[in-house]
Parts: sequence; C-alpha cells; structure tokens
Amino acid sequence: MSEDTQAPENKVENEAEEALNTGEEAQTTEAANDAAPAEDEPEARIAELEAETNALKDQLVRTMADMENLRKRTEKQVADSRIYAVEKFAGDLLSVSDNMTRALGAVSDEAKAALSEQGQSLLAGIEMTQKELHAAFARNGVVAIDAAPGASFDPNLHQAISQIPSDQPNGTVAETFQSGWKIGDRTLRAAMVAVSSGN
Repeated sequence: MSEDTQAPENKVENEAEEALNTGEEAQTTEAANDAAPAEDEPEARIAELEAETNALKDQLVRTMADMENLRKRTEKQVADSRIYAVEKFAGDLLSVSDNMTRALGAVSDEAKAALSEQGQSLLAGIEMTQKELHAAFARNGVVAIDAAPGASFDPNLHQAISQIPSDQPNGTVAETFQSGWKIGDRTLRAAMVAVSSGN
C-alpha cells in the first residue's frame, strides 16, 4: 500500500484514540467533580473528625482502665508474694512444732516436779524453743487457729474427725487432736478436732 492509502487509516485510528481518551478524561473529571463537593463540605468533614475523635477517646479510656486494673493486680500479687512467700517453709516447720508439743505434753506435772535440776533445765529449754518458734511464725504472719474447746466449728479452719458427746454446746469444738495454722487468709493446716454433739 502507498503512503496515501495508509494515511487516512492512521488518521481514523488516531481520531478514534483521541475520542476515547477524551471520553475517559471527561469521566475522570466528572468523578473528581463529584468527589470534590463531599470533601469541600465542612459539616461532613467535621462530623467525620468528631467521630474519629470520639473513637480515639473511647480507646484511650479503655487503655487507661486496663492499665489501672493491671496496676491493681500487680500490687495484689506483690502483697500476696510478701505474705505467702514463707508458706511452704512454715508448713515444713509445723511438724517440728508438733513434736515439741508432744514432748512437753508427755511429761505430767508430777513428773516435772520429780525431775532433776538438769531435767528441768532441759524441759525449760524445749519450752523456750517452742515459744521462739511460735514467735517466728507470728512475725511472718503464721498464726494458730483457735481450736480450744467451746470454739465454734468452722469447716474452713477445722477438720472434724469425730463427733462426741461433751459438756460443750452442740456444733462446737469438744477436743483438739492436732493444732491448726493459717497464713494470711489461707489455711496452712486445718486443726483436727472432735465436734461436740452436746450432752
């Protein structure tokens, strides 16, 4: 084909491309013009910013509440750690206290009076050691559970191993077989008791 025959075809193609491009530009301009008013409307923009501000405020309040709860939980854990740090060690020493109590209870008042001076000194030493042990317990928050005859029976503090008739009121402690201990609000070892069924 000659250049003259090609030129009209190229011209038609070029015109078609220009028309197509012009149509796309027109659509883009229309879309931009449609979007522009929405951006230019101050009330809509203000409402959008207020909604965003409220969402951020809500998120900030929630974060601050979470941090406050975390602080309180941490303080409680630290306090509990201080109180209950010696729990296992104190539990291991309870058997030492029990053995001293049994040793002192095995000697009657008549036998104490009949002891030699050395025997009485030994017995006084055991009593002083037991008192020191109980004082060390108390300094670390470990205290004896009240299980004296007549004390109210509490299943959280006392372990009932029997129910016996006694001169104590019904439902109270009649006799104690093993002392109980607690540390803070926790029962370290429940007191083993017999519960009174009354007369």
